[in-house]
Amino acid sequence: MTDLLTLQTDALARIAETADADALEGLRIEYLGKQGSISALMKTLGKMSPEERQEQAPKIQGARSAVTEAIAARKAQFETEALAQKLSSETLDLTLPAPQAPKGSVHPVSQVMDELAEIFADLGFSVATGPEIEDDWHNFTALNMAETHPARAMHDTFYFPDRDADGNRMLLRTHTSPVQIRSLVEQGAPIRIIAPGRVYRSDSDATHTPMFHQVEGLVIDRDINLGHLKWTLETFLKAFFEREDIVLRLRPSYFPFTEPSVEVDVGWQDVNGRKVLGGDGDAPGHGWMELLGSGMVNRRVIEFAGLDPDEWQGFAWGLGVDRLAMLKYGMDDLRAFFDGDYRWADHYGFSPFDQPTLSAGVGAGA
Repeated sequence: MTDLLTLQTDALARIAETADADALEGLRIEYLGKQGSISALMKTLGKMSPEERQEQAPKIQGARSAVTEAIAARKAQFETEALAQKLSSETLDLTLPAPQAPKGSVHPVSQVMDELAEIFADLGFSVATGPEIEDDWHNFTALNMAETHPARAMHDTFYFPDRDADGNRMLLRTHTSPVQIRSLVEQGAPIRIIAPGRVYRSDSDATHTPMFHQVEGLVIDRDINLGHLKWTLETFLKAFFEREDIVLRLRPSYFPFTEPSVEVDVGWQDVNGRKVLGGDGDAPGHGWMELLGSGMVNRRVIEFAGLDPDEWQGFAWGLGVDRLAMLKYGMDDLRAFFDGDYRWADHYGFSPFDQPTLSAGVGAGA
């Protein structure tokens, strides 16, 4: 008992004499931390007999409470003194002009979508939209993915419990490809569209989120071939990244709605530790980055849209809008796009007056 009183008295005296918050934190760890002296006494209670525990527990707990309250009181005192010092040192000169009021900014995703629309409008494309709550037929079946098609496993889909009037399952669209089918059915061919918008998949990490943005393109006309696809993508990427040294590499791949299908890689080079698109990926110090998927529209998809695949051919492609923004404007975490942090938006956002134009450069306002 004498040792406990001595420990408590010594602790309270030292707490009262602390000079700053760092020293106070050190005392908290010394007495109340996992290896602290009072914490060690608390651990001895388990080895005592019931009679000893009944006698000693209130005393040890009382010492612990006294030290805890003393530390809290001293910490509050430091905070009060710091606030008083700050208030006494800060002044407001009312003769100066008022500080500029904060202004909102355009989100990078919105800016990049405007850039995409500007570039593809110059190539003769129109912008098409469609519902975000889709039916199973438009999202999968009309894109050559039958009910048992293994490609459906590639999409972690959010399904609704109810079906529509025709018995189709309802879901949050996993890509903007249903917009292509709807546009083909409504407008027929020839057609040149891009379909930007929100899409949904059950995935989340630094480079994936449950909701993200895609833009897909579709061209249906007579005598279309893979060369038209490569030229279109190359022209778009040169304009978007404002570089003439964009080099593409096409790799065979598989998508159920295109045949043949190709993955598109873009050459990159290391600039101050950051991958910057441009240059031949096979050159020393360069590499290839997979950027998007594409291919010639599958004959069955053209048939589903009510067109004759012997008369009409076309190509389609799709890529992530958020990833385009990350590559162009130097962002490294996709989740920040949706956190709602105004500081991030203030740093990466765009002025409403930074309208992308091909004559001034689509990224001139960045």
